Amino acid sequence: MATAKKKENTEIKKDGKNEAIDAITDQINKKYGPGSFMRLGSNKTVNVDVISTGALTLDHALGVGGIPRGRITEIYGHEASGKTTLTLHVIAEAQKAGGYAAFIDAEHALDPTYASALGVDIDNLYISQPNSGEEALEILEKVVSSTAFDIVVVDSVAALVSRAELAGDIGDAHIALQARLMSHALRKLTAIISNTNTAVIFINQLRQNIATTGYGAGPTETTTGGKALKFYSSVRLDIRRTEWIKKGDETIGHKVKIKVVKNKLSAPFKVVNLEIIFGHGISTEGLLIDLAMEAKIITRSGAWFYYNGEQIAQGKEKVREILASDTKMRLELEIQIRENLNMGGIDKVKEELNEYLESQKNKDDKTVKSDKKEDSDLNKNSISNKDDTSDLLIKTVE
Repeated sequence: MATAKKKENTEIKKDGKNEAIDAITDQINKKYGPGSFMRLGSNKTVNVDVISTGALTLDHALGVGGIPRGRITEIYGHEASGKTTLTLHVIAEAQKAGGYAAFIDAEHALDPTYASALGVDIDNLYISQPNSGEEALEILEKVVSSTAFDIVVVDSVAALVSRAELAGDIGDAHIALQARLMSHALRKLTAIISNTNTAVIFINQLRQNIATTGYGAGPTETTTGGKALKFYSSVRLDIRRTEWIKKGDETIGHKVKIKVVKNKLSAPFKVVNLEIIFGHGISTEGLLIDLAMEAKIITRSGAWFYYNGEQIAQGKEKVREILASDTKMRLELEIQIRENLNMGGIDKVKEELNEYLESQKNKDDKTVKSDKKEDSDLNKNSISNKDDTSDLLIKTVE
């Protein structure tokens, strides 16, 4: 009897706590914005417009289906880890959807040929190569304020050198100056970015944290530009190169691990692995294979891979090549994977598949018509040749 009463009291207390938690959660999210306070294991996401990253697994890990619009995203990592590659894929996806993109190239290092290879329409990519950090951030503000652009990328924070530093002043003072520069700019930009619904991506570098080096307390690495960007970013992605991808003795790319370090729109700390192929960017085919195998849509027995019970190829590289050349198979596979992961964008992929099938049908119809015309021309030539032969025989007889 006493046990039952104790259990009843516990349940009442628990219900009371749940009500209090729900109330404070609503209060915090109303005051500081959706996603400011939530359960870590919650699958709840904030409903926002997004731009796909071009990588299904990363879109899924972000919880909202891609890079959020009207927000700031920071992508950081070591040199040559794939930061710019990832942002170029996002730009390509924005352009595919009919959007406009701008690239503020503070590093003066953007390769148009590589960007084009990744699917970026360079004829419709707007670029600026500013001479100082102040100039870069002023241009960023004007571009975002125009309301004309869907995505703007700044590459990189480390290259936003202040006019004072360029003038020759050196020392620790310039580090604080860059931090103040970023803090001042972001205070103004955040509201403008939100009001114009522009996706803004800052690419950043990792540096050795001098304050903790050798002492073992705190992180040994930190990003440049002070703490303001960490604070104002809704999403922060940490990208690291893990291993090389080889084809025989030839190195054809590298694998990267991306961790969602901060996410104000969904649960953070999710990790994804991507393959970046030199000259081609993120291997979407490699991603599809991995996801399809997880969902048992594609199976493997020894070195052989099977799809819908049929043997398709020996070795992952061969399967990748098949998917790269077989658009119908690739799109059908993507639809199945999106359905398996309960992801959005299924209707868009189905539409793309239908458009492709329609274009192939039109090509086939044209080919059939062309073949018929060739056959008709051959028949005409044959009849003409017969007539010529008959005329020749008549003349010979005469």
